[in-house]
Amino acid sequence: MSPAATQSTTTPATAGAEPGSSVTELLDAQHPEGREPAPADGDEDPKSHRSVPRSAAFRRFIAQGWGPRPAEDEAPAEAAPYAARRRAALSSLFPGEVLVVPAGPLVRRSNDCDYRYRPHSAFAHLTGLGTDREADAVLVLHPRAGGPGEGGADAGGDGEGHGHEAVLYLRPQGSRDSEEFYANARYGELWVGPRPGLAAQEAATGIACRDVALLAEDLGASVAEPATAGLRVVADADPAVTALVGPLRTGAADEVAAADDELATALSELRLVKDAWEVQQLRGAVAATVRGFEQVVRALPRAVGHPRGERVVEAAFDGTARVEGNGVGYETISAAGDHACTLHWIRNDGPVRAGDLLLLDAGVEADSLYTADVTRTLPVDGRFTDAQRRVYQAVLDAADAAFAVARPGVKFRDVHEAAMRVVADRLSAWGMLPVDAATSLEPEGQYHRRWMAHGTSHHLGLDVHDCAQARREMYLDAELRPGMVFTIEPGIYVKSEDELAPAELRGIGVRIEDDVLVTEDGVENLSAALPREADAVEAWMASLRG
Repeated sequence: MSPAATQSTTTPATAGAEPGSSVTELLDAQHPEGREPAPADGDEDPKSHRSVPRSAAFRRFIAQGWGPRPAEDEAPAEAAPYAARRRAALSSLFPGEVLVVPAGPLVRRSNDCDYRYRPHSAFAHLTGLGTDREADAVLVLHPRAGGPGEGGADAGGDGEGHGHEAVLYLRPQGSRDSEEFYANARYGELWVGPRPGLAAQEAATGIACRDVALLAEDLGASVAEPATAGLRVVADADPAVTALVGPLRTGAADEVAAADDELATALSELRLVKDAWEVQQLRGAVAATVRGFEQVVRALPRAVGHPRGERVVEAAFDGTARVEGNGVGYETISAAGDHACTLHWIRNDGPVRAGDLLLLDAGVEADSLYTADVTRTLPVDGRFTDAQRRVYQAVLDAADAAFAVARPGVKFRDVHEAAMRVVADRLSAWGMLPVDAATSLEPEGQYHRRWMAHGTSHHLGLDVHDCAQARREMYLDAELRPGMVFTIEPGIYVKSEDELAPAELRGIGVRIEDDVLVTEDGVENLSAALPREADAVEAWMASLRG
């Protein structure tokens, strides 16, 4: 996926809250459809169109005759020890401060339908929990006075007696005699299935688990400790939680916002170097993505005959992603013909014609929420034309130039500059630049960027544009280190109406994107199983079509 144009910053929510309000009360106020209070017998909500039994007799009856719930798996998750080390690293950065990391609430799609739930990436990183099980959960690192705790010497912390106790606040399983059990379409067990119990979550994560209803009380007690130096929250994750902590904080609004921004930055920078478990997850996501691309090639003949062929392609990949993982890591870009020159074309409603190129930018998100991000540009009928091959080879050469410089100690921006030298050179040779290539590459020039407006690389992990809140000196200006995972994805995009381009190149858009792991002495192309050279692409497509 083409890199984001800018790096965002966290903007704290400003919702107010009365002192002493519990997070459950705030959630009730902000998401009332999610926590419907039980009305008295016979009462009906005049705005509800649901037929919900309200009699006391029914409530007694539905609570009876249930056997025990199926036993829950209480084995430790593979990610648990890695997540513990991440929490220890965070603890060492903010000694004595309460750190609040919400998973986030369900998000409304339309009327009473929610989007499929996905926890905030910082929450997933620090707990090791993925998929869609933790709506409204909150991870809190409570300062621990004395003793190393998670931030002490034996856990990778500062060894000075600072440290934190991690507590995971969750909705417990609902009782079967509650109205939630049978009447709540957002959280009720009969509607969405049972939530994991607190004991099972504690065993899986290695984190102490408590009812989220106790969050306000516990935060108040933690902040009141004499040794507590402050409180920070991931402010954009859950407005209800941000509102809840507001009365517990001191300082001017701009100071509070700056403190939260520092936490968001630290959480982003903690993900710049992946641990062994994260690399394993990314390998799995890439392998599933390769299988998705194979399904797309098999579906191309059907796509050519369909008025919305781009959606035939999208469906082939997205179906594989849903079967092989959690789904797609971002909206699939299925861009045929001139649509390939629109960098984030996700409408995917156009035809796929023989003789055109198809630019497919897609990635499978694993159940752990780590995502691949791969692009291949394919000739729809299996063979590149001479003009298409010319543009394709230029992009491939730019990618190879980026690969050639990528290694530990090289600055992240150097990878981009290596690719741009090739792009500028080829565009100059084709007579498309108003100056020579060297002049275009100067900061005050950059004419070649008309045909490649995005960057060559971005970090990859839990987010497709991972670590986006990291400081510039830790991202663009930083040196590559073993364990970093990022994309290499140059492109050239010549729109059909571009009168500065040779006529035979108009309407051709090409991007080649691979996922790259920095090793001790170079880089590994994680997506190398997908062919890159033009001849190899043609042979691969032919083999899949039988």
